[in-house]
Amino acid sequence: MRTPVVDRPDAPFALPNLQRRIISLTVYLGFSALGVGVINGLAQALNYAGIDIFRYYPGLRTYYEGLTVHGVFNVIILTFAFANGFVSLTTARGLNRPLNTGLLVAAFVSLLIGSLLAAGAILSGHASVLYTFYAPLQAHWTFYLGLAFIVVSTWITSLNIFLAVAAWRREHPGQRIPLLAFISACTYIFWDIASLGVAVEVVGFLLPWSLGILPATDPMLDRTLFWFTGHPIVYFWLLPVYISWYAMIPRQVGGSLFSDTAVRIVFLMFLVIIPIGLHHQFVDPGISPKLKFAIAFLTFIVFLPSLLTAFSVMYALEIGSRRNGGTGVIAWFFHLPWSDPSVAAQLLAMLGFMLGGITGLMNASYTINLEIHNTTFVPGHFHLTVGTAVALSYMGIAYWMVPYFEQKDLWNRKFALAQSWIYFIGVLIFARGLISGGLAGMPRRTAISLIDYPKPPGWFEAGIMTGVGGSMMFIGAAMFFFEIFMTTFFSRRTEIPDIPFTDTIEPPAAAGFAVNLDRFRYWIVAAIVLCVIIYGPVIGRHIPPNFISPGNANY
Repeated sequence: MRTPVVDRPDAPFALPNLQRRIISLTVYLGFSALGVGVINGLAQALNYAGIDIFRYYPGLRTYYEGLTVHGVFNVIILTFAFANGFVSLTTARGLNRPLNTGLLVAAFVSLLIGSLLAAGAILSGHASVLYTFYAPLQAHWTFYLGLAFIVVSTWITSLNIFLAVAAWRREHPGQRIPLLAFISACTYIFWDIASLGVAVEVVGFLLPWSLGILPATDPMLDRTLFWFTGHPIVYFWLLPVYISWYAMIPRQVGGSLFSDTAVRIVFLMFLVIIPIGLHHQFVDPGISPKLKFAIAFLTFIVFLPSLLTAFSVMYALEIGSRRNGGTGVIAWFFHLPWSDPSVAAQLLAMLGFMLGGITGLMNASYTINLEIHNTTFVPGHFHLTVGTAVALSYMGIAYWMVPYFEQKDLWNRKFALAQSWIYFIGVLIFARGLISGGLAGMPRRTAISLIDYPKPPGWFEAGIMTGVGGSMMFIGAAMFFFEIFMTTFFSRRTEIPDIPFTDTIEPPAAAGFAVNLDRFRYWIVAAIVLCVIIYGPVIGRHIPPNFISPGNANY
């Protein structure tokens, strides 16, 4: 007997119109940030092809200002806004109960204020410190305050989600949390722990330093605190996508998940394996080689939930295809509903993510990392993850979510389908160029178009591929915004009462060990203990902080 992943699947979805509108505004804020980031992304891609268009951007002062815009708008504002909105929606549907309207408004206002503060600092030339904002580079205090407000918006969203889950559990004693609500809550528990590093860095050190309260900063401590959050944040970008891949895509293709328990274990594995950010510091001094080796091993363990995801999702896809007439060992994959733009975009995102996972394992390898560190191999990798698995999945999700928000048909399905393919092909060419350039030693975060010395072998060809692929990504992104605009303002009105959700072939266990999966406190304690074991000795060496660098305010 198949079990839906939501509570009361046949009952009307109890989400008030006001809450739906607040959630939609949150998501639209994220897509607005994506638009700004994409415009600057085109300049970054053409830069590697030796084409300088930075000077044509009004108000853009330096290459690094544009790169900061691209990073912060795309991987902070977009992803946080989308997660706040989408995961609030999935929690409400999983429990089939409304959320707290006041907290939804508070989260949106905090996100909006933070985004405006950070954007104002960057666009005025007062925060060209890149997405990583490493000290001793110093931004204006409004940039750090903006980041704090953005993170606070996620904490408010967490509170809203947790209150809803707690209320549901009081009303349903002894029952398992519906799977869709469980993985939504797990996503934000993960993030609440992971965000502590950057919260301490920004509020405890960088903000007081930028205000002149602290005379100097400890760059190594700040860098370590950043990467405590900096790698887990990748999974905070990805886990909302996993929610769609697990709980929605199977329904959209006519399939079912094979196991409720397997999905819960995957999300709990991500929750527990938080402290792996030190693999971004393999070249940093002050961290023992033994610990770096242990972190490399722990990073490889993260590949396990990804493999479980590949198996579970592919199983659901195959079930759906075969239910609809798909046959063969491989041919069933081509019988999936590729004509559905929401499905096609996310299937292409999955294919891109396989390449992103492989290159990620290379980044996490201690010896290989020494070769490719700070080369274009790194952005080549994360444009296959956040730039494809995340961004293209966001677009695919939007192709059913925006019609649900607006109660309108998707404007042009063929146009949306073409958009996904153009973007996907573009990102493959783009990433191939960056990865090959990185293997040839081409540096990342460098204004290649402005260098006045001969390019080493391999850089020219890699740059051309990067420029061509990036231009196709820009065209694909522009088509996405046009599709969403036309859907919002010019499409036919319709009635869409619910969002897609799947079912599981194996229901949640009512007794035995699996019941403990819903007891979040066990897994929170396990995650915190592992964080203390890994990061305790590293951070302990910096206590008290060694405030040796007065910093450099490059504005």
